[in-house]
Amino acid sequence: MSFKLIILGCNSAIPTIKKNPIAQLLNADERFFLIDCGEGTQIQLLKNKIKAQRIDHIFISHLHGDHYFGLIGLINTMHLQGRTKELNLYAHKQLKEIIDLQFTVSNTELRFPLFFHPIPKDKQKVLFEDGKIMISNLILKHSIPSSGFLFLEKNKKRNILKEKIKKYNIPINRIENIKLGEEFITNSGKVIQNSELTTISDSLHSYAFCSDTEYVEENTKKIKDVTLLYHEVTFMKELQGKAKKTGHSTTIDAATIAKKARVKKLLIGHFSKRYKNLNKILEETKSIFPNSILASDGMLIDFNFI
Repeated sequence: MSFKLIILGCNSAIPTIKKNPIAQLLNADERFFLIDCGEGTQIQLLKNKIKAQRIDHIFISHLHGDHYFGLIGLINTMHLQGRTKELNLYAHKQLKEIIDLQFTVSNTELRFPLFFHPIPKDKQKVLFEDGKIMISNLILKHSIPSSGFLFLEKNKKRNILKEKIKKYNIPINRIENIKLGEEFITNSGKVIQNSELTTISDSLHSYAFCSDTEYVEENTKKIKDVTLLYHEVTFMKELQGKAKKTGHSTTIDAATIAKKARVKKLLIGHFSKRYKNLNKILEETKSIFPNSILASDGMLIDFNFI
């Protein structure tokens, strides 16, 4: 199962020529989940050769403009391009009022069903689940209600052993079912247990997205051992007071969360425009959690290589 993250935007509130506001796209087995939708997200999708119509689920962390100002344009483009399949939007309840007002004043009636799923402000719940992935919200602490998101891969297929295929003369049309856990019966009627034919696949992938927030100790347990953690790093440690006042995190906050949660890798973003040299931010983060990387627009992360 493919599990890849594309960074569409990594900056904080004000876009620059090289950095767009926050937006990410998670590709889970060729299903696309959009996480936040800052200004310019449509252009970034085009640059990365991603068809917006493939997106069926959009998750908005909170209602500061740099995290959703690109949303109404994206939805309208889907409408103008003739979309008919449903779109699911997960956000705090006020966003529905904003969207309804914008389409009302423009006299726009969408050609497709838009289902709104409100995110609770004060409790964690499963927002979406199917046979392959489970997605829930994380409680963050910001100047307004803010949510992170936890993506957990499910039910990965087992690996079939090539030597067993040859030994038992297993037909090609049976291999897929064996990968899903079935036993195999030979021509002589002998039952071969699945455990003999297959091995467990690599560990399941997981992704935690922590948008604008102060340090939240409780989340270290909820995101424990995730493959990749994205955590905002708006300020360096000397501006800890400003971070606390504005509901943001420093390099040390993000690195400490990653270290306590024992995540495999930390991805940092949402950098304040005041920082021209992002390597200093990375160095300070790595002083606590060495396996840290900077987000950049257009970055592709394949979870199979983390």
